[in-house]
Amino acid sequence: QVQLVESGGGLVQAGGSLRLSCAASGSIFSINAMGWYRQAPGKQRESVARITSSGVTNYADSVKGRFTITRDSAKNTVYLQMNSLKPEDTAVYYCNADIVPGLWRISEDYWGQGTQVTVSS
Repeated sequence: QVQLVESGGGLVQAGGSLRLSCAASGSIFSINAMGWYRQAPGKQRESVARITSSGVTNYADSVKGRFTITRDSAKNTVYLQMNSLKPEDTAVYYCNADIVPGLWRISEDYWGQGTQVTVSS
């Protein structure tokens, strides 16, 4: 079994910063891309940032220049540093990872349980 456990959410004032972490554990042979998604009330889940196994990153236009995604492959962990937060960043943030769970297995998509980020104005 593979688990993704997120941490770091919370309440912050506009202009503030938060750092989210997501650690993958369990039966893991390798991890391909990892990323963060978010879902605000009444809206669809959207991609925020993604990082490949080689470190290539991409971001949603709405967070470019404010958010930074990094990963520590030795720890199977991905981070999202969020600066200059805005009220519109308020959402549940979900970690996602494309994980190969064993030798000769195909990769599978895994999700964390979500962590709430609330930005007050």
